[in-house]
Amino acid sequence: MGNRSRHLRIFMTLFTLWSSGGEAADTRHLLEPPDVSSPKATLKTFLAAGDNYLRLVREEYWTSPTRAGATRLHELAAIAEHTLDLSETPPAARFQMGRDEAVYLYEVLSRIELPPETEIPDAAAYTDTGRDDRRDDRPARWTIAHTEITIAQVEDGPRAGEFLFTPETVARAGEFYKKTRTLPYRRDVPLKHYAEMRVYLSMAGWFIPPRAITALPDWLKHSVYEQAVWKWLALLVLLLVTVGVFVLIHRLARCGIVRRSAAAHLCRLVTPLALLLLTPLVLDVINRELTLIGWADEGLTLLADAIGYFALAWIAWTGSTVVAEAIIALPTIPEGSLNAHLLRLTARVVGSVAVIAIFFHVSSQLGAPLYGIVAGLGVGGIAIALAAQNTIEHFIGSLNLFADRPVRVGDFCRYGEDPNPDWQRIGIVESIGLRSTRILGVDNSVTSVPNGDFSKMHLVNYSLRSRILLRTVLGLRYETTDDQLRFVLVTLRDMLLAHPRVIDEEPKVRLAGFGNSALNVEIRANINTTDLNEFRAIREDIYLRVMKIVKASGTGFAFPSRTVYHARDDGLDAERQQDAETQVRAWCSAQELPFPTFTAEYRRKTRNTLDYPPEGSPEAS
Repeated sequence: MGNRSRHLRIFMTLFTLWSSGGEAADTRHLLEPPDVSSPKATLKTFLAAGDNYLRLVREEYWTSPTRAGATRLHELAAIAEHTLDLSETPPAARFQMGRDEAVYLYEVLSRIELPPETEIPDAAAYTDTGRDDRRDDRPARWTIAHTEITIAQVEDGPRAGEFLFTPETVARAGEFYKKTRTLPYRRDVPLKHYAEMRVYLSMAGWFIPPRAITALPDWLKHSVYEQAVWKWLALLVLLLVTVGVFVLIHRLARCGIVRRSAAAHLCRLVTPLALLLLTPLVLDVINRELTLIGWADEGLTLLADAIGYFALAWIAWTGSTVVAEAIIALPTIPEGSLNAHLLRLTARVVGSVAVIAIFFHVSSQLGAPLYGIVAGLGVGGIAIALAAQNTIEHFIGSLNLFADRPVRVGDFCRYGEDPNPDWQRIGIVESIGLRSTRILGVDNSVTSVPNGDFSKMHLVNYSLRSRILLRTVLGLRYETTDDQLRFVLVTLRDMLLAHPRVIDEEPKVRLAGFGNSALNVEIRANINTTDLNEFRAIREDIYLRVMKIVKASGTGFAFPSRTVYHARDDGLDAERQQDAETQVRAWCSAQELPFPTFTAEYRRKTRNTLDYPPEGSPEAS
């Protein structure tokens, strides 16, 4: 990224010089890059760029700076930076380091004795005919005599084959300058002692002329930690104003907003967006108008980059949550449902991945070894996984519940096996979270079951039923005759067939067996309802009718008991018993005995003829 921006600046320099009628337009093709084909070409390009830069400062920028002039200065500096090998410098610090080290190296080269131009190797020295005196496996290097300033050919990378000032030379340019700053100039430079003036000058903006800065009192131009006092004061004021604006935006974004509304979620993005937009704006003003140098410039730029990436990570984290909450706000997704929780989880995962990606990008920009970071995260992930086995198990259970969907929020279900006859493990699902499920029981108690356990239980979802089965067993006394029993069975079937809420074509009423103290009659009928309370009301009505039928047949309900007779037993009602038996014999003689089932014609005539709700109830018509 740094190479692309540097090439773009160089291209803009050439274009600007051509459009302004500069000298470079006459000697160089517009798209031709700076000549770094040999040590001689690199040294000549670097010194020419520095001379043109200082000449522009002295002749135009010193008295009347303009935006176009500041742009041309920036582009001329980019040509000088093009001759420096910054491959070992972290990408985030290349611009600041390249600008500062280029100034120091220019000052050093202008004060030391350079060899004659004829003694500096040119491109011909590195052609096939000029390689006899040099080993083929050794990179081409040239060091200025009596110095450690070296120009070497780049062996690999996008700039392979170019001759650049080595990374060691660039890193020690400031050290070389401190050693040679007292030497007289050996070259004719357009503006002397520029490196010292940079401490208090502002050479990147156009609002404050350098001539006006030189007129400031000496105490304001005094250097404190390599920066002029006036720059520290201006930086403090600018930062205070920025912090005030940011705090104001943050408070306005949170004022008068309902906490869980859609506007509240959107307003959570205002603060990181403001931070993301304000930071580069303030940094641009600082770089353009204050022109800090050295560690202050590098540190402030790194801090601004860190704040910008932090704001970007903040936006990614918060933005994913905002999108998830906007989807959850739709009427099709209940607030406490598993879908809502999984949407929030997905948002957190997406936000986390974005934050991790930004972290790796920042690390690469700072020159950190990515392999070490990945290895550290891998070891840390294993440790976390071992320490959170139960949590991970419940999370996997949540995913299983989402995939299978045995129950949903609002469903009435039974979970697990409960030996209690009252079936306490039954209730309405209130919420399905990422770790546990909350169920409101029939006794109005709330039970939380970890999803890892809940997903392993036998789940019965009553809400998915289209009908409810009524099943019961009647115990009739053993004194009941077979014809009485037939009368009871037929009358019960007739009653269920006629009941408007029983939907069976043939209700099941059968003699099921002989109990210890009763004749067992099983009743099975499907009730046309899914509401439990309504089912209970219908069941109550059917049971009352059953009692009436049993009583009308002349028999009775049996119950386990031991009876000691001290008086004469009246026995069963002989008259009703005779009536029931007479009715059964009448069915037999008429070939209408309804065993084993009713005829289709009889079912058609009898269906829905019973009054329900019963006469006398508020809903009876």
